[in-house]
Amino acid sequence: MMAELDIALLANILQEAAATEILPRFRNLGAEDIRVKTEAIDLVTEADEAAERRIMARLAEAMPDALFIGEEGVAADPSLLDKLADADLAVVIDPIDGTFNFASGLPLFGVMASVVAKGETVAGVIYDPMGNDWLIAERGSGAWFCGADGSQTEATLAPPMPLDQMVGIANASYIPVEHRRTMLTNLAEVRLFTTYRCAAHEYRAFSGGHFHFLMYHKLMPWDHLAGALICEEAGAHVRRLDGSVYKPGQVEGGLLIAPDESSWQELRRKIFTF
Repeated sequence: MMAELDIALLANILQEAAATEILPRFRNLGAEDIRVKTEAIDLVTEADEAAERRIMARLAEAMPDALFIGEEGVAADPSLLDKLADADLAVVIDPIDGTFNFASGLPLFGVMASVVAKGETVAGVIYDPMGNDWLIAERGSGAWFCGADGSQTEATLAPPMPLDQMVGIANASYIPVEHRRTMLTNLAEVRLFTTYRCAAHEYRAFSGGHFHFLMYHKLMPWDHLAGALICEEAGAHVRRLDGSVYKPGQVEGGLLIAPDESSWQELRRKIFTF
């Protein structure tokens, strides 16, 4: 697969877009540079759109036959999503994950890309512009934190813990209110839960051994394909809430990730019961 795209090239393209389009605009956005898409917490900025255009243009040079799916492109043309599951080769881009944080001046945002071949996620990259480093996985090759100096450190999961000592992410934003009440009550059984409003950094923290679970309900591919592959390559148990394998093109069904299957089953049975 990587004959079609060198993973290092993909990582560098994300870095270049951040350096030229994202970081110069951080804490420099005017009111006219920020727009609401669907609700007050769902934003798009001039930086999102400019970064996506640059990434797409660079990728088109490297792999002209691939399907390109970007978050902002799908906002303009939702039918693009229907093509993902059957594409021979596709690259899915989130130009700024954590746009609400970015627009608020909070340094907690990332740039993400995943490569999908014939219905399977085969590579994922999460770039942190503030730290200038990457979390990268290719299917079958493990998951690695990679520094700008060339250093590489293998991703390491947290060891399994009793339920009352677990710390993790539980994103309730898109869960129907009746199920949300149940879940939030159940979460009193864990030690701590939170959300960064930035899947890029939540996946980074889990892959660095700092969380024991991640739970998401809405599964837009730019938010989760790269991170789910990275967690799987790091050794985590990654499944939708019905126990099925998470595949490109699926946007519903929830996603639960834990260090091992036993922890996953306990979390599903006792906490995420909807």
